Amino acid sequence: MLNNSRPCQPQSAGFSFENTRRNAVLEGNLSELGYSSPKARKTGTTIAGIVFKDGVILGADTRATDDMVVADKNCMKIHYIAPNIYCCGAGVAADAEVTTQMMSSNMELHSLSTGRPPLVVTVTRQLKQMLFRYQGHIGSSLIVGGVDVTGAHLYSIYPHGSYDKLPFLTMGSGAGAAISIFEDRYRPNMELDEAKKLVRDAIAAGIFCDLGSGSNVDLCVITQAGVQYLRGYDQPVQKGKKEGQYKYKPGTTAVLTKTVTLLPLDVVDESIQLMDTQ
Repeated sequence: MLNNSRPCQPQSAGFSFENTRRNAVLEGNLSELGYSSPKARKTGTTIAGIVFKDGVILGADTRATDDMVVADKNCMKIHYIAPNIYCCGAGVAADAEVTTQMMSSNMELHSLSTGRPPLVVTVTRQLKQMLFRYQGHIGSSLIVGGVDVTGAHLYSIYPHGSYDKLPFLTMGSGAGAAISIFEDRYRPNMELDEAKKLVRDAIAAGIFCDLGSGSNVDLCVITQAGVQYLRGYDQPVQKGKKEGQYKYKPGTTAVLTKTVTLLPLDVVDESIQLMDTQ
């Protein structure tokens, strides 16, 4: 007979909030030792994707941040998975890079063993299973897009393993601004030029409305005919030029007080060395 009064007994249904008391005790012990509890760090990125008439278009900005410092102004956030499948990564840059590299390797082995190119749903399933296994400790928010024998597909995968399949998607800290552009202007079966401009405008909205997103706009157009990776497709933010000269003549600012302090020095040893000029 089971003892239902045991605190470690899992509940049959519903949420369990028992760990809140444990976390409070741990934080109290850390403060007593002079340490502080870890805090979540904000990451910055804007990634997006849409399904258009002939395939899928992925887009991303190129700013990599470390807290409030811009670490890289022109990094690549659209990663190769397979010849017909690419993936945008947001969150921790190292996690997204290694995760997509591992998945690209797995898909190459899968293609060699099966003798056929991988499906987009295969990539999505393996990614969400891996992220779920690590329970969010891998900080990767991914948008997987590609074209296979079943058509064009677009998936979003969250760090804890949940996923969505939609005709247009955005993720990252600038997702709120980008999704507003999609919801206003997206329509099914868009032409290539119109779809590229829509994705460009969505990423630009994230760049202008989010401090963690910036620099350039990268696009990746995936169709049955092939892949077109448009690196540096647009530069919505240009470095400004100084219109005036900010040089002042000596004496422009008055010196109110002046104090000279003489330091007494005693010469203990003095030597003169001649420089060889031959």
